[in-house]
Amino acid sequence: MNRKRLLLIAGLAVACLAAWLVLRNGADRDKPLKLYGNVDIREVELSFRVPGRVAEVRVDEGDTVRAGDVLAVLDAQRYRDALAKAVGDRDVAAANMSKFHAGYRLEEVAQARAMVAQVEAQVENAARIARRREELLKSGAISAQERDDAVASRDALLAQLQSARKGLQLQASGFRAEEVLGAEAALRSAEASVAAAMTDLADTEIIAPSDGQVLSRVREPGAMASAGANVLVLSLNKPVWVRAYVPEPSLGKVHLGMRVNVITDSRPDKPYSGTVGFISPVAEFTPKNVETEALRTDLVYRLRIVVDNPDQGIRQGMPVTVTAAAESAAAPPAAAPLSSTPPAPSAPSAMTGDATAAAAAAGKAAGAQPDTPAAVAKGDAESKAAASGKPDASSKATPKAKTSAKTSASSGASAKADASARAAKPAPASTPEARTAAGGAQ
Repeated sequence: MNRKRLLLIAGLAVACLAAWLVLRNGADRDKPLKLYGNVDIREVELSFRVPGRVAEVRVDEGDTVRAGDVLAVLDAQRYRDALAKAVGDRDVAAANMSKFHAGYRLEEVAQARAMVAQVEAQVENAARIARRREELLKSGAISAQERDDAVASRDALLAQLQSARKGLQLQASGFRAEEVLGAEAALRSAEASVAAAMTDLADTEIIAPSDGQVLSRVREPGAMASAGANVLVLSLNKPVWVRAYVPEPSLGKVHLGMRVNVITDSRPDKPYSGTVGFISPVAEFTPKNVETEALRTDLVYRLRIVVDNPDQGIRQGMPVTVTAAAESAAAPPAAAPLSSTPPAPSAPSAMTGDATAAAAAAGKAAGAQPDTPAAVAKGDAESKAAASGKPDASSKATPKAKTSAKTSASSGASAKADASARAAKPAPASTPEARTAAGGAQ
């Protein structure tokens, strides 16, 4: 007996729990969209791209900066010297290229031409000497060696004449094309060195990339900073993003471009307007830093909400509440696709259908008859008779008939009361619409 009672109690508890879960889910679906999140902190770690000694840090933690402000400076003397050297090398390369483009000077060409004329004169003289010694050799006045020396001198001068003429042609035609191209390439390399030196010199300053506020000051003047080492941490003012999370059951209520209200604890009566700009396609578990009313481990989807009109009242990192704007809540995100199948008729609510069925069953059990025109007319006549104080003809009956009528009336009243009681009890909801109606009625 005790075991049956325990099983009965356990079954009732399970049924109550299931009913509570169904009612709670229906109530959650009907609730307006309400999300929780934090204002995203967008930080920029600022550093020098070149190493050196920090000469000056012009801002402190908490200072507000504007885009283009110089925040910190390195000792740039070595970079100025490197730039000066690069500029000198570039000038040398430019002069060399100009020389190759201009070719040889006129004086150099004239000098080569004069050298040709000189050698030609020497060749003519050597040729005359060689002819005379040839004649003398025939008469026996000189030896053959003397004649050979004169011929060799003439041949050597002829070779010099050929060399002088080629030199003149070279001077007249200018430098080779390869030499000109090499000079141009050397100039481009020197110009690139100048640009690199100028970039290094410019990198000795840290310039604010955007409007923001200094969060951290990592290096102080006099400290050595390597390339890429953090010097300042800047928090950007715009754009202001809110990172919120939507539970999986409410994912269908959110869409891209949806207008929302961002509410802060300091100004709950003056919400900020925003737009849903990103919905994560990947589900995740609720982060531990989200200040919800009841932290759960349900799956959620991350949202990014862009605040339209941020001011000093909304700070980065602060917790906020996100609700759907009125126009977004009223309008669906997209129209349903057209279908050739006609829509099914909407089912009546579970409360109404079950109450009607219970009343019909109670009426059948009590033997109640439907309201016919005769019955309606009889009821109207009785009402008029009661109002005038005169008995109606139908009310005249024998005592036995009166007793039977009283018994039938009391039975009908009891049946109607039972039907009303059964109709007042909520029927189990079998469809989402029925569960929603049942949750709203309770």
